[in-house]
Amino acid sequence: QCLYQLLAFVPPSNGSMRKPGTAAVMVDTQHPLTLLLNSSVGDRELCKIQYHFGEFGNYSLVVKTLSTSTKTVSCDLVINEGPVNSYLPILFAFLVYMGIPAILIVGRLFMKIDLVRNCVYKKLNPRETDRLINSELGSPNTTDSVSSDPTPRLWSTASRQRLRSLDTFRGLSLIIMVFVNYGGGKYWFFKHESWNGLTVADLVFPWFVFIMGTSISLSLSSVLRWGSSKRKVLGKILWRSFLLILLGIIVVNPNYCVGPLSWDNLRIPGVLQRLGFTYLVVAALELLFTRAGAESGTLETPCPALQDILPYWPQWIFILMLEVIWLCLTFLLPVPGCPRGYLGPGGIGDFGNYPNCTGGAAGYIDRLLLGENHIYQHPSSNVIYQTTMPYDPEGILGTINTIFMAFLGLQVPFCFLAVAIMGRFEGILEVGNNFLFQGIISAILTKCSKEEGFIPINKNLWSVSYVTTTSCFAFILLLLMYYLVDVKRLWSGAPFFYPGMNSILVYIGHEVFENYFPFKWKMQDSQSHAEHLTQNLTATTLWVIISYLLYRRRIFWKI
Repeated sequence: QCLYQLLAFVPPSNGSMRKPGTAAVMVDTQHPLTLLLNSSVGDRELCKIQYHFGEFGNYSLVVKTLSTSTKTVSCDLVINEGPVNSYLPILFAFLVYMGIPAILIVGRLFMKIDLVRNCVYKKLNPRETDRLINSELGSPNTTDSVSSDPTPRLWSTASRQRLRSLDTFRGLSLIIMVFVNYGGGKYWFFKHESWNGLTVADLVFPWFVFIMGTSISLSLSSVLRWGSSKRKVLGKILWRSFLLILLGIIVVNPNYCVGPLSWDNLRIPGVLQRLGFTYLVVAALELLFTRAGAESGTLETPCPALQDILPYWPQWIFILMLEVIWLCLTFLLPVPGCPRGYLGPGGIGDFGNYPNCTGGAAGYIDRLLLGENHIYQHPSSNVIYQTTMPYDPEGILGTINTIFMAFLGLQVPFCFLAVAIMGRFEGILEVGNNFLFQGIISAILTKCSKEEGFIPINKNLWSVSYVTTTSCFAFILLLLMYYLVDVKRLWSGAPFFYPGMNSILVYIGHEVFENYFPFKWKMQDSQSHAEHLTQNLTATTLWVIISYLLYRRRIFWKI
């Protein structure tokens, strides 16, 4: 439902020299396009062609007059040069990055064979091998084994203190976020959707919020179990939230080389700011209304079907009240010049009827309370919909649903508890019911479509359907990681575990050093997917290596 945009004016042909009039244009290849050719006389439609062009393809739209009396023309699309397969670089990168762990796994399996292991140890450390052979018992004593290899002791200690699957999930979300922010190889599915819809880039922030809610539940129950007072814990929650918001304002307003920062155009919302406020609300909610025995599963409820809700009814009522507020503001708040309940992008969308209504009530509230100069000036909607109004995807109204997302993550430990108490089959059924319910809600709200639903999936608005959909995916993925990493111990969580242990440092570091070598350099061909992908994967891999080195040195930046 976009207005047609003028691509070019084709000059008339030179009849005497039989030279046709030509015009060259460059078009986007992410979506199918409709080309409309109008006559310059009377603005009469000559032909209309719908086509999905390929990257770096060269095409000609040949227009011929068939009859001057009836003024009929023919339009034929000719492929002069076929498009390139732009997915080969990412396929090659996938094979390389999957080949490395495959080689490590095969090597580990070989090392389990006594003959191979003894041969490798003898080659790597012949003196130690001789010492063991000449010793009285032929093997190191307990003291030697502990002192020579502290890794098992550290592993067991760490595993008792925290769930590795949580840090693994957090690290996976963070690494995808870093890769996306660095450019994602310039592939459209590693960019945020212009408005409605969902790409890989749109998954990572809600997943990060989701795992933050899970961590809140586990950390607060652990702190309270060790005897800390609620007043002291609340003070730590307030301080941590303040630091996150402060760091967020610093990160989203980089001013390293352009002089003093102007308060006139200081951006207030941002990713860390939203995380900080969400953490404050959800952690305080959990702290104030938590009940003894809830986290251990000892509370009895009259209705087993509602055992995940009844012990926590104050929290659920609060969250439902927030959702009612979001729905009322979104669909009932009058916005000047816009229809009530407008959820569109504005600009040339909706046939250009509402050009200044980007985001509806969400955009209006931000512009009213924060001011146009203090929100994001280049939203993703201006790429396709050519919007001119500033709009912040981390604005005020969307924070309500971010709190809802974190609260859904807060329920995860109780689902893990169901697996432990009920048994594997019954527990997995309990967990399955949770994310199946969210999936059904998403299907109803969206009508299983991208544009035609009651509330479409929209990252810019942080719509309810966006929250239920991404939390459903997060639930499945986290449950799988929990089973592989913490239950069966088939996977250590590497390499995602290491950035997950230093998430704040990696996030702020990748933002601050984004434009510095070796994370970025001048490319020979700025239109090459291969060069962009090489640069972005190199930068992302460097942050994984940095987080691993920090982990080995036991350096963690906590707030």
